[in-house]
Amino acid sequence: MGAKLDIITLGEGLIELSSDVSLGLAQSLDKYYGGDTLTAAVAATRLGSKVGYITRVGCDYFKEFLMDSWQAEGLDISQVKLTGDFNGLYLLARPKNGDKEFSYYRKKTAASKISIEDISEKYIESAKIFYTSGIAQTLSLSAKEAIKKAYTIAKDKGLTTAYDPNYSPLITTPEDAKEALEEVIGDIDILFLSDKNDALKLYDLDSPDKIIKHFWDMGINTVIIKSSYEGGYYTGYAGDIVFCKFFTTDIVDTTCSGDAFNGGFLHAVASGSSPFEATKIASVVSGLQSQKIGAIKSIPTKEEVYTEYEKI
Repeated sequence: MGAKLDIITLGEGLIELSSDVSLGLAQSLDKYYGGDTLTAAVAATRLGSKVGYITRVGCDYFKEFLMDSWQAEGLDISQVKLTGDFNGLYLLARPKNGDKEFSYYRKKTAASKISIEDISEKYIESAKIFYTSGIAQTLSLSAKEAIKKAYTIAKDKGLTTAYDPNYSPLITTPEDAKEALEEVIGDIDILFLSDKNDALKLYDLDSPDKIIKHFWDMGINTVIIKSSYEGGYYTGYAGDIVFCKFFTTDIVDTTCSGDAFNGGFLHAVASGSSPFEATKIASVVSGLQSQKIGAIKSIPTKEEVYTEYEKI
C-alpha cells in the first residue's frame, strides 16, 4: 500500500460547472470538480496530509480529467474503481447582484455503485483517520453498507473516525439524514455539525451547549458546531467548549466551505494539533476558500493558510 496515510475519505467526485453570472445568461462555464468529502480530502492534501480517496469513477468523457486531477493533487487513488457508468455533476452560479444558483445531477452515477467490495481492511488500517458524510450515505443502499463496514473496520483497528451529516433538502429528508447518522454514531469520534442545517433540522436543538452536550452523552468525544447564527465555531472536547470566530466575513461563495473546514481540521488533528487549535487552522482554510467561487479550485495552499494563521 506504500506509505502510511494520514486520512482516508469515501464519497463521490462530481464535475463542477460554474459561472459568475446567472446560468441562464452564461455564454460559457468553468469546468472543475467537486464533492463534499472530496473537497475535504483535497483541503487536507494541500496542507500536506497524505490522503486516500475511495470512490468509483465512470468511463465517460470526464474520466481522465478526474483521475489525472486527483493524482496531480497528490491524492492516493489506488482504491478508485472504474465503471461503465457516467459521472455526476452540478451547476453553480454566483451572480454578483443575485442569489446563488445550484443544481445537482447525481442519480444512478458511477459513485452510486460504491459497495462493500470497495472497502479493504488492509487499506483502512493504513491510515490514522477515516472520514465520510451523510451525503455519501445517500448515494445508494450499497454505499451506505460500505460506509458502515468502513467505520466498523476503522474502530476495530484503532483509527480516529469523523463524520459530517451535511444535511441538504436538495438531497434527502431530515428523517433519513438522522437515521443515516444514527446508523454509524456509535463508531464516530469527531462530529461536524451545522447549527441550522444539522442540529436544528435533525434534532431540534439550537443552543451550542445543548447540541454539544447531547452528542457527548451519545459517546462522541469531539463535537464541532459551525454556527452561522454566532458567526463562528464551537468546539466541544474533554469537557470544555471553546468559541472561535469565522476567519472572515468577506464572503463570495460558501459552496463546500464547511467541507474545506473539515479537511483543514482533520489535517491538523492528524498532525498532532488539539481540536481547539485544529479549529483555528480550519477556520482559515474555510475563510480563504469562501472568498472565491467554486468548491475545490478555491481551496488555499499550505503557504497561504499558515501565513494567515500566524497573524492570528
